[in-house]
Amino acid sequence: MRIEIDVPNQTLTLHGAHGEALRRYSVSTAKNGVGEQKGSFRTPRGRHIVRAKIGAGAAENTVFVRRRPTGETWTPELGAKFPGRDWMLTRILWLSGCEPGFNRLGEVDTMRRYIYIHGSPDTAEMGKPGSIGCVRMRNRDIVELFDLVPPYTPVEIRG
Repeated sequence: MRIEIDVPNQTLTLHGAHGEALRRYSVSTAKNGVGEQKGSFRTPRGRHIVRAKIGAGAAENTVFVRRRPTGETWTPELGAKFPGRDWMLTRILWLSGCEPGFNRLGEVDTMRRYIYIHGSPDTAEMGKPGSIGCVRMRNRDIVELFDLVPPYTPVEIRG
C-alpha cells in the first residue's frame, strides 16, 4: 500500500499492493506551493512515510493543537470566533521525509516542520491550494484513509 499526493491536481490516491488505485480524494496543499525549507509554509515534495497516526477514535471535528485534542469540537461558530486559526481536525497522519538533505534532517526536515495529512473544517475548500504546508482533507475522507493505512506507509508527494 502507498499514498501518492499530486500537488498540481490537488488529489491524494491510495494505491494497493499491486499499484492499483483503491481510493482517490480531493485535497488542499499549501497556498505557497511546494518547497522543503523550514519556515516556507510550502508542501514538501518527495518520498515520505506515515511516521505516526494520531487521533484514533476521536469524534469527527475534534480540534487538535500540537497533535493533542483540545477538548473543542469545531463548529461554524467556533470557526467564526477564531478566523485566523489553522484548524487540524479529526485525525492526523504525521509525515517524515525519507531523503536526507532534501526532505529529511537539517532545515528541510518534514517531520520537524510538523507536516501532516489532516482533517479540515467543512468550509475549507478542497481541490485548490490553501494550507500553510500540510495536506488538508475532508473529515470523512481522513477517517477512511486513517483506518486503511498502517504506520510507515510510503507517501510520495509530487509537485
